[in-house]
Amino acid sequence: MIILTCALVTAAVLIYVFYLPGTLQLGPEKTKAAYLRERKEVVYENLRDLNFEFKAGKFPEADYQSMKNSLEDEAAALLSEISRMEAGERTSRLPLSSKKGSRI
Repeated sequence: MIILTCALVTAAVLIYVFYLPGTLQLGPEKTKAAYLRERKEVVYENLRDLNFEFKAGKFPEADYQSMKNSLEDEAAALLSEISRMEAGERTSRLPLSSKKGSRI
């Protein structure tokens, strides 16, 4: 009787863990621009946290400067990529007659 109960409980647990419903609800699809903006916000938050923790005395000056420079470099790269993508989107949205060198 105990073995049967253990087998039923094990089967129930395995079904519960590995069963996939027929329909999965997916979140909205992320674009590269949305990912970059989200990553930028994370880097900014990390910079704020780092600054707070340095002022609280949790990091020595050398470690703080190293981590700060790394995060600032990443933020600059993200901002550059975002602005490059936005500039590309602006030029791709212009009507054909307003693009340089285009003829109708």
